[in-house]
Amino acid sequence: MDFAEVIQNLNWLAIIVAALSTFLIGGIWYSVFEKPWMEANNFTQEDLKKRNMPIVFGLSFFFSLLMSLNLAMFIGKENIVFGTIAGFLTGFGWVAFAIAIISLFENRPLKYILINSGYMIVAFTLMGAILGAWK
Repeated sequence: MDFAEVIQNLNWLAIIVAALSTFLIGGIWYSVFEKPWMEANNFTQEDLKKRNMPIVFGLSFFFSLLMSLNLAMFIGKENIVFGTIAGFLTGFGWVAFAIAIISLFENRPLKYILINSGYMIVAFTLMGAILGAWK
């Protein structure tokens, strides 16, 4: 099977829904951890108001879509169990530790690592579950 066939055989609706799930998780996650996240980043409410939210959300969705596509290609035709485990291991084993390494060199507090890594672990686990379940 060549690359074009792989792309053609993907469930694009599942990929889009899995990408959108990162927004749901992120909204809940950063609402719960808003104050510690702001402290870990030395942000004020004024800092947050300066962001260009259409660009932030647009690029975030695009990057989430690429992450979901990548995970879908990895999961392939496997089931929800494999998808969930693959999502968890991606979030925990690769993304969380990558965030931790970068954070160490940036002298970020442990709180920063735990909040952002935790979000990625939960987001990837849910993406994997969606992609594994929705064939």
